[in-house]
Amino acid sequence: MANQEILAVTYGLASASFWGTSDFTGGFVTKTSSVFGVLFIANTTGTVLLTICALWAGSPLPDTYSLIFGAFAGIAGLIGLASFYKGLAIDHMGMVASLTAIISAALPVLFGMLIEGFPSNQQIFGFATAFVAIWYLSVSKKTYTMQWRQLRFPAAAGIGFGLAFIFFDQAVEQSVLGPLIASKMMGIVVLMSIVLIFRKGTMPPKHKYPIVCLTGLFDAAGTAFYASAAHVGRLDISAVLSSMHPAITAFLAWVILRERLSRRQWMGVVAALIALALIAT
Repeated sequence: MANQEILAVTYGLASASFWGTSDFTGGFVTKTSSVFGVLFIANTTGTVLLTICALWAGSPLPDTYSLIFGAFAGIAGLIGLASFYKGLAIDHMGMVASLTAIISAALPVLFGMLIEGFPSNQQIFGFATAFVAIWYLSVSKKTYTMQWRQLRFPAAAGIGFGLAFIFFDQAVEQSVLGPLIASKMMGIVVLMSIVLIFRKGTMPPKHKYPIVCLTGLFDAAGTAFYASAAHVGRLDISAVLSSMHPAITAFLAWVILRERLSRRQWMGVVAALIALALIAT
């Protein structure tokens, strides 16, 4: 049991790393490109990657139950991702990232407590510390002037991601890769329908295809590691650790864009390390 929890923590941290990188590249490219076009290419790239991995690993075909919840996870995740990228492109990136991460982690934590029972007191304190870390890592200033209407994107993104966490947990009880492919394929179908029916979005410029494809690869890898964490460990632990991806986004902005980390963000780093130690105990 202890080994499974260690695996869940490892997979959760790997998920946060890949998702944080995907957030950075996806938010960067959607500032000048259509969200729907970026998501279509990213989802297609992720589907190809996961299919290759499934064929290479000889992954069994999922049952109907897993396929249904995988499809639900794909729809919820797509809503979350579209709202998240849109929010990053037009609002304060830190505020959008923090609210999204906190909401997306809170939903599976509550659901996990209902279906799996309460974790240890130490882990509950670790969850609380993780929420503080997420907020401090994402928001570099003490206050932002943000209107209520601007909350719609991070709220929709957080709820979408939170539901995707829960649906994936149900989908991967038997196998991991099959339900993930179903989720990505459902996302492609929904995106194609939106583009054809509502004439929403255009493809990004060809010179941006490499970074869009990288976004899809990072997102698929993050999803696969989260699903693996949920498969071997508790839902709440997997979701909280995976939701700490703003730390990676902030780190990449610091290294690549030369954005200086504020004192609040360094406090978030310390809080994240404390939370990790408490949750992994």
